[in-house]
Amino acid sequence: MATRFRITLGQLNPTVGDLAGNADLAREAWRAGKAAGADLVALPEMFITGYNAQDLVMKRAFHLDAMTHVEQLAADCADGPALAIGAPWAEGTELFNAYLILKGGKIASRTLKHELPNETVFDEVRIFDSGPLGGPYSVGDTRIGSPICEDAWHPDVSETLAETGAEFLLVPNGSPYYRGKMDTRLNMMVARVVETGLPLIYLNMVGGQDDQVFDGGSFGLNTGGKLAFRMPVFDAQTTHVDLENHGTGWQIVQGEIAPEPDAFEQDYRVMTQGLRDYMAKTGFKKVLLGMSGGIDSAIVATIATDALGAENVRCVMLPSEYTSQASLDDAEACARALGCRYDHVPITKGREAITQTLTPLFEGTQADLTEENIQSRLRGLLLMALSNKFGEMLLTTGNKSEVAVGYATIYGDMAGGYNPIKDLYKMRVFETCCWRNANHRDWMMGPAGAVIPDNIITKAPTAELREDQKDSDSLPDYPILDAILEILVDRNGSIADCVAAGYDRETARKVEHLIYVSEYKRFQSAPGPRLTKGAFWLDRRYPIVNRWRDPS
Repeated sequence: MATRFRITLGQLNPTVGDLAGNADLAREAWRAGKAAGADLVALPEMFITGYNAQDLVMKRAFHLDAMTHVEQLAADCADGPALAIGAPWAEGTELFNAYLILKGGKIASRTLKHELPNETVFDEVRIFDSGPLGGPYSVGDTRIGSPICEDAWHPDVSETLAETGAEFLLVPNGSPYYRGKMDTRLNMMVARVVETGLPLIYLNMVGGQDDQVFDGGSFGLNTGGKLAFRMPVFDAQTTHVDLENHGTGWQIVQGEIAPEPDAFEQDYRVMTQGLRDYMAKTGFKKVLLGMSGGIDSAIVATIATDALGAENVRCVMLPSEYTSQASLDDAEACARALGCRYDHVPITKGREAITQTLTPLFEGTQADLTEENIQSRLRGLLLMALSNKFGEMLLTTGNKSEVAVGYATIYGDMAGGYNPIKDLYKMRVFETCCWRNANHRDWMMGPAGAVIPDNIITKAPTAELREDQKDSDSLPDYPILDAILEILVDRNGSIADCVAAGYDRETARKVEHLIYVSEYKRFQSAPGPRLTKGAFWLDRRYPIVNRWRDPS
């Protein structure tokens, strides 16, 4: 009987659709494992395709191409440790989410995912067929069970593996971040360890894919649920983990337990990593954004600088006659503190020209929101012109509070390719600015220190589209608005829930109405990183045409 077993864990960052590139990452991990004397090199769920590839996986030419790349990997990695890799696998008319064990130049065994998630960002029931409950696979004379991601959130798969001879569990994952997810994972995996009596290794990927960011944090649990090691969150890393068996079963050799950052740092890392990977994986190098002198554009500029470096960020102030001197000063001060390029492009003459063009058509009407929105749409036009001319992706800067209630101009300030703060409520924006001013990490490419001027954080929010305008003219104060939104959106609660929490019924009704009538705007809005289980896009899908309102 083997007394020591070494696994090389590849907590890596694949790119959806880059089959050759992902296969190269797998080969690099395998070579590192071979050099370290590993018995098995393990990679996460659906690694060859990248995750979450959504309906792309169902395209026959795509999943057949992925299978071909896996077969080539098996041939290339014949002389050395076994390689475990996640991939789509077709058998007849069925398509499975599979975990494949490559040994001796061939696919030696396969595990097929049984429990298919069909909630939040996952639609696996419509993409994959459910595999049967199966047994473990062998590497040498060691038998390993691999519940694939969701399989480990249900007791039946792990119990079946234990009953059929698995000696420890290796769980490959494509598990994206949301706030508090690590505690949920740990609790679930401890339950599996206690139920089966087997040690467990949880392997997760890292990196951004559209709205999802995979946060790594791979870990091992020994019998009894004791944490044996934890890899860093968000960092791509290859780590060698040893298990020992002295006649009483396998135990993971105690390793380093990387610290878990607090929620503010993890959220900020998600927004930074999400933007960085979105840029790298779509081929963009530089970004620009409208810099208003307000807090939202300030935090987006800071995230962009930390993600890409100041030399790749352009901040553009587009003032009208309603723009205050304080906003001009604050916008420039923030851009200068970050070290970004700062352009000043007044829009007053352009707005006047558009207004004159429309005068014959608007004759006999009163000036209203229409004229205000011309300013925003003109800014969007100019920013998109700069984006087209210089190949810089435009970032939009609407926070979750604004996105929720439609306090944004479609084809105006909503214009852009990516929104780093799409899932960050306004009050959380304020707190995040304070956190970033007080903290700097080595993964940030921007300067340390208070890069967001205090005046930006403390002044009353305003769109500055008319004289003396304040956000509170149109919306409840943000502490109240955010609390109601958290009930209605994040918790999918009711008007009655809002009232029970102490909020005015009519205010809650107004907010609910704004949420529903703004659905068409969100349908056309830029993607952004998911921070919560109530993010707009795949987490929350409502019809655009909808006359129902909560009667409670």
